Amino acid sequence: MEKAKSVDIGSSNHTQCHKPASSDSLNGSESKSSSLNSKLGQRSLGSHSSHSPSKSLCSSSSTSTENMQMAQELKMKEASKAQKTSQDPPLLPGEQPHVVQKARDVTYLCPFQGPIRGCLFVTNYKLYFRSVDKEPKFSMEVPLGVVSRIEKVGYASSRGENSYGIELFCKDLRNLKFAHKQENHSRRDIFDKLQKFAFPLSNSLPLFAFEYTGSYASNGWTVYDPVAEYRRMGLPTESWKTTNINESYRLCDTYPAILAVPAAADNNLLEAVASFRSRGRIPVLCWIHPESQATITRCSQPLVGVSGKRCTEDENYLQMIMDANAQSHKVYIMDARPNVNAVANKAKGGGYESEDAYRMAELVFLDIHNIHVMRESLRKLKEICFPVIDEARWLSNIESTHWLEHLRGILAGAVRIADRVEGGKFSVVVHCSDGWDRTAQLTSLAMLMLDPYYRTIKGYEVLIEKEWISFGHKFAQRIGHGDDKHSDADRSPVFLQFIDCTWQIMNQFKNAFEFNEHFLITVLDHLYSCLFGTFLCNSEQQRVKEGVREQTQSLWSMINSNLESYTNPMYTTYPQQHVLFPVASLRRIQLWKGYYCRFGTFLCNSEQQRVKEGVREQTQSLWSMINSNLESYTNPMYTTYPQQHVLFPVASLRRIQLWKGYYCRWNPRMRHQEPLHVRSRELLQLRAQLHKQLEDLCKEQEAKSSVRTQARVSSPITV
Repeated sequence: MEKAKSVDIGSSNHTQCHKPASSDSLNGSESKSSSLNSKLGQRSLGSHSSHSPSKSLCSSSSTSTENMQMAQELKMKEASKAQKTSQDPPLLPGEQPHVVQKARDVTYLCPFQGPIRGCLFVTNYKLYFRSVDKEPKFSMEVPLGVVSRIEKVGYASSRGENSYGIELFCKDLRNLKFAHKQENHSRRDIFDKLQKFAFPLSNSLPLFAFEYTGSYASNGWTVYDPVAEYRRMGLPTESWKTTNINESYRLCDTYPAILAVPAAADNNLLEAVASFRSRGRIPVLCWIHPESQATITRCSQPLVGVSGKRCTEDENYLQMIMDANAQSHKVYIMDARPNVNAVANKAKGGGYESEDAYRMAELVFLDIHNIHVMRESLRKLKEICFPVIDEARWLSNIESTHWLEHLRGILAGAVRIADRVEGGKFSVVVHCSDGWDRTAQLTSLAMLMLDPYYRTIKGYEVLIEKEWISFGHKFAQRIGHGDDKHSDADRSPVFLQFIDCTWQIMNQFKNAFEFNEHFLITVLDHLYSCLFGTFLCNSEQQRVKEGVREQTQSLWSMINSNLESYTNPMYTTYPQQHVLFPVASLRRIQLWKGYYCRFGTFLCNSEQQRVKEGVREQTQSLWSMINSNLESYTNPMYTTYPQQHVLFPVASLRRIQLWKGYYCRWNPRMRHQEPLHVRSRELLQLRAQLHKQLEDLCKEQEAKSSVRTQARVSSPITV
């Protein structure tokens, strides 16, 4: 998140709670200052007009002394006011100074560093804590959109140090505890402000994104243009077209205004199909293969019910999808749900396509569990990652969450789709129940594997805008923006799993993505922050109604205005990396510690282990071979920083990984598509060329300087 310029708050030993100055009090201080200046001027004038000449010297001296005292008093008041301002938290454009709630002598109960005493501030956007007696200074800033719930700890009768305060439970896996002094009576004001601004919608207030007035060099709202994106994919074709039948969102209120459908489908057919699909979410085009014309389409479950209803228009529509791909004689229907769940949905009026009715189709269940299972899995993961990690049971605890198993299932399903499209040249229809959760995970990940464009920064932004935002993933319900109903059954980490799966693929193909890990973490941080309008609301229709594009900033504006922070320096495009097939196996799926464990502490060895010297006679020949071909063994990213003079690796099971590059190197499915040492060699050659160019430029500059110096020396001096 882009932060405002940091302002030094300084230190304070006051224990009383000071309420922020209201606009009235601020105006009052200004009027007092004006009154003081007025009085000072009046006295000065009076001294010259009322006193006799014989007393003028004495009067002037007396008045001068008074004026100096009053000026000094005014100066001290202004300095006090400036000091107070310097102690305020740094504010973003749109954060309102008059609503800042401050509490002094609050203790942050840090689970890693112990109690930290300081000042706590609450604005209409964030919670800000700054230490007062810790060196180096400690500060923490938490957007209130991250807060899931707030609880009071202890009562007025509570005894014991740090037993009375507030605890915040966050959506990014953190818990924050702050102890208050009972005699300061600061807890109530802080709690009320937190409740008000952490859950603005529950208090009839706007989300902060609508109040944020920051500006950026890039306009992120222009990143995604559906017409341009379909044109990039080659549309329209003989078999596919774009339609504005949903321009007023009447066909489907959770779909975007512009859709891509089979060219042979008229509006009457589309309306008939919509009546047979849950929520009216008809099969529409996500991606088309540039060569084979095989497609990925998405939709919701058919409304077959227990009686097994059929819809001729829906069957004909899927036939059109298959016919649009001349190289295929059938279409795959990838149902994201477990088989038993799909059958159970028949009792609710839903269900799945029977192969009797859809003879051109082959139905495959991908066995991905629903939002409730995923929510519980993340809850378990949070318990083992923060604040205390049980080293002795780390691996078994990770296994008990089933989080990695769920990621594997999602990745395996996406790989299956990509393989059918790329390898089998089949068209694939993807759906779950309503088509806005698991369906979005599968289509977007498959497209990420198939199309290198989506592995660029802009392409990934387009992918999120298209498959998640425009096609109606219910961000408002799944995340709970501004809502205090923390136990709402609609909340689930569906989008988090998609980002996690992206990281898993990046981890296997480190130079295939233009963006880095920091980019993904930034996206997740602002999924919750409510600083930007990108992830607000549940559908395109709602965003249009609320004026999100017109009244808020896009997350992509911030990112695209600072691309160097989010770019992978190892990114390259190799022909063999045009399509990626990651290994969807538990032996390759890892816990994303850079995200889930980023707030935890690290366990360090007491002493750096030293490498033992080998037998000299047996190692000399090996080093001779290596040193004769250094470019093959050199890390192009190597550098020497002062802080890296001594290394203390983390000796923790959550950081220890199986060295698959060695132990699994004979397994062809485990190999990197592009050997890293080849890319390293190219980078070293490029670095050498750049160094050579720099040296040549320096020599050329020195030569020019020398010539100019000689010319000045040899030129005659005219007087």
